[in-house]
Amino acid sequence: MSWGPTELPPLSDPGFARFQHLVREAAGISLTDAKRSLLVGRLTRRVRELGLESFDAYYARVEQSPEERVHMLDCVSTNETHFFREPQHFQYLCERVLPAWRAQAAAGTRSRTVRAWSAACSTGEEPFSLAMLLMEHLPAEEGWKVEVLATDLSTRVLRAAEAATWPLARARDIPEAYLKRYMLEGTGPQAGRMRACTALRERIRWARLNLVEQPWPQALFDVPFDLVFCRNVLMYFDPDCKARVVRRLLERLAPDGLFFVGHAESLLGLGAGIGVAPRAPTIYGRAR
Repeated sequence: MSWGPTELPPLSDPGFARFQHLVREAAGISLTDAKRSLLVGRLTRRVRELGLESFDAYYARVEQSPEERVHMLDCVSTNETHFFREPQHFQYLCERVLPAWRAQAAAGTRSRTVRAWSAACSTGEEPFSLAMLLMEHLPAEEGWKVEVLATDLSTRVLRAAEAATWPLARARDIPEAYLKRYMLEGTGPQAGRMRACTALRERIRWARLNLVEQPWPQALFDVPFDLVFCRNVLMYFDPDCKARVVRRLLERLAPDGLFFVGHAESLLGLGAGIGVAPRAPTIYGRAR
């Protein structure tokens, strides 16, 4: 049987099983049988770009090349996001957390440095939302210093995030006051686009990080975080991998810090020894 110049042989059952195992081992992502067509769709373009004739040939390339493994994980990872996604989290920070921090700082019982980590930052909307919120409520004129670490598995989305440029249509999710203060509207060749202002971009540090790999770079975690956002990622892990990742994330959280997960996720039922306690729906802290 022959195949056309742009047509690849179907991904076989053993071939899919090999990719399932590789993706689970490399990134903790569990590809169910229902995700087979999604995997084929996302890998087909890369297979063609490399001039390979089959998914089996691509699997062999991935096994031989650490660089291609990173590229494969870029293809497999899901990167849906928008500014101020799951607004109840930002509302909780505004109404409950940040006023308490300001009062503690005024009483001399809290540092005015706040560190946040967006552990699956995608194209940057989440860390920039965090930075805008924190800069607005904890102003530099009052001595506050805001630091945001943004990491992701995908090098592709990290490049897009660091560019800090989006279509103007994304502005609809940003509060009007924040939009005027922190975003610049493009002109000329950049018409129809917006970019984060310099002061906002300077608050964020970018790094590629695979949450499943060990060890994590120590230089990224020299000081604990007050806020850790790991939203809509844990749902892709199997229970054992999820427990390991959550435990490691909590180890980087300050004693009174807060850990945020997605609206469809929960840390309850992970078993004893995780050391997590609920603070509000989908918001957790370290067990006291």
